[in-house]
Amino acid sequence: MRIESHSSRGSIVPSVTNVSFSPKATINCIGAPSFRSKAARDLACLLDVDPEVDSWECLPLELSLEDFRHTPDFLVSYVTGQQRLLDACDAADARVPTAAAGAGYTYQFVRREERERGWRLRNARDLLRYGNHKCPLGDRIRVIAALDEVGSFSIAEGLSLFREITPVAGLAVLVLQRMVSMDLDEALIGPETIVRRIER
Repeated sequence: MRIESHSSRGSIVPSVTNVSFSPKATINCIGAPSFRSKAARDLACLLDVDPEVDSWECLPLELSLEDFRHTPDFLVSYVTGQQRLLDACDAADARVPTAAAGAGYTYQFVRREERERGWRLRNARDLLRYGNHKCPLGDRIRVIAALDEVGSFSIAEGLSLFREITPVAGLAVLVLQRMVSMDLDEALIGPETIVRRIER
């Protein structure tokens, strides 16, 4: 990782070059993913498994307030139509929300304890390891048809439905594509985790 800075009218503005954190896949990112810290990558993992998030964009714009300059980690668009600027940090400069409001956005900084609370982040990372896979049509139909018939099943019970792709990869893709759901907060994903269909 290399993070460079340049001066802009007396302030320090971080820029990102050659920064890469795992997992590599993104699902709802608009444009090229670019993360200036592991904290930002972790927050992006959470955005990709948040059903309220429609899309997100990395390092979207520069905020300014007098001599102050800041580029937020993300511009997030929600399914409600709302947009919000987010930063993965443990302390926010008080000028950032004011500068964001001046640009017409709400702003939120997400602390480490919020990002790492419970099991969601670890489960999101596990799912996104398979984010570049594609679930074949036949497997997708079998899984959806089974859920329509029985309502829900455990991961262990559903593995036999996959015949064209590795079962765990196929199931992860269906979760990331919001075709099926599972509880990501209660525990680590395991054989007993319950899978349900998401109603459109």
